[in-house]
Amino acid sequence: MFDPFKDFEAKGYLRNVVGEKDLNIVKHLEHDLFTANLLDAMAFLAKKRTITYGDFLHVHKLLFGDLYPWAGKDRLSTSPDLAISKADIFFCPPFEAKRAVEEGLRLGQNKDLLRKSPGVVMGFFAYGHPFLDGNGRTMLVVHSVLCDRAGFSINWSRTTKSAYLSALSSEIETPDKGILDDYLKDFIEPPLEPGEWEAAIQSVKGLNGLVSVDTIEGTFDDPAISQKYQEFDKRRGYKID
Repeated sequence: MFDPFKDFEAKGYLRNVVGEKDLNIVKHLEHDLFTANLLDAMAFLAKKRTITYGDFLHVHKLLFGDLYPWAGKDRLSTSPDLAISKADIFFCPPFEAKRAVEEGLRLGQNKDLLRKSPGVVMGFFAYGHPFLDGNGRTMLVVHSVLCDRAGFSINWSRTTKSAYLSALSSEIETPDKGILDDYLKDFIEPPLEPGEWEAAIQSVKGLNGLVSVDTIEGTFDDPAISQKYQEFDKRRGYKID
């Protein structure tokens, strides 16, 4: 069980407000809140001329704040010493999460670049992985708004969950090689009308129900963990200025 706070038995999965331990129930609660709060999150972003890291965090709080007391706080605040992975993919260290997401925002707010490389932008959001849960939905909302501003949309209803996650994992491991761009290019369509956004985002497969959760690899003061991160970062081969 993913238990970064080490109090699962007392407070349930990730200290959710009802103390629920059944992961299926928690994931359905997450989905219900995401559905209920999606329009508020998109309305918040619509008011932002430039989307910042703080705005990215606030979207997470808007979506999941009714379930998780720590919603809107990144891993540097909630789990600064923990190395976290999922399905053998390492996410960046907590102290690098802000830089990774900000790189995605920098690239994503360049309309020409985003039209050319929407997968690169999504890859940086995913590698940053700033939250203990709810990363995928938060970055999807932000990414959708950025795409709309750049004059296009991604028809997520036509994507395949397993193929998308495979391409996203490869993008994290080897960024800026066009892997996720190549996958997404077949689903790029004209921009949506504002009233269609909610249904389009809800069409993404795998938003509800039980999904895989993160794994705690260990702490960064463990030399073996540090070595794993160094090797993964070397394979990535991308340096943020």
